[in-house]
Amino acid sequence: MGIFDQLRSILGKSEPSAANANANANANADTDITPIPLERRCRPRVNAREGTRVLVIDDSPTIVAVFRKILRTAGYVTLEAMDAERGVEIARSDRPDLIFLDIVLPGMNGFAALRHLRRDPQTRDIPIIMISGNEQATEQFFGTRIGADDFMKKPFSRFEIFARIERLLDENLIPRRALPNLEAPPVAAPPANVPHQQSA
Repeated sequence: MGIFDQLRSILGKSEPSAANANANANANADTDITPIPLERRCRPRVNAREGTRVLVIDDSPTIVAVFRKILRTAGYVTLEAMDAERGVEIARSDRPDLIFLDIVLPGMNGFAALRHLRRDPQTRDIPIIMISGNEQATEQFFGTRIGADDFMKKPFSRFEIFARIERLLDENLIPRRALPNLEAPPVAAPPANVPHQQSA
């Protein structure tokens, strides 16, 4: 009887978390960014092709070092920038296959860098995953409107990094822009008679 009670308590605890996961997925439906399903942990990981170049733009040496270690162990090549200006330069000159872009950066912030990258014909098709320590719906929405392909909250796990990359892989294991509504040109400034609602 004690074993059955334990099983009921374990199964009972898993049901609310599944409901919460569904609620979170529904809450994120408007931003086109959904949480990574937990069942992905139960199947083999799909990596991009070996040698895939990933640019990490973050002002934290610790975050950059974590990305470097995790990505290089899986055969990725990492490019690194500690600020947005340098990151945009590297993106233009080295054409990485994927970019992880922090929102809060010294000087130019991540949203401004994202705008520059999306307006430049040389970089506009590179998939970009925004990263931030503050997962606000407004950040996600604003990021997707100006061209982010995904959003990842800090702190993150090794599993989360690879799961976010896997979502963007095409049939040839190459990262591609994912969200269909991002194929349009970058969002223009609103007309003069419409109040601007941006808050970054």
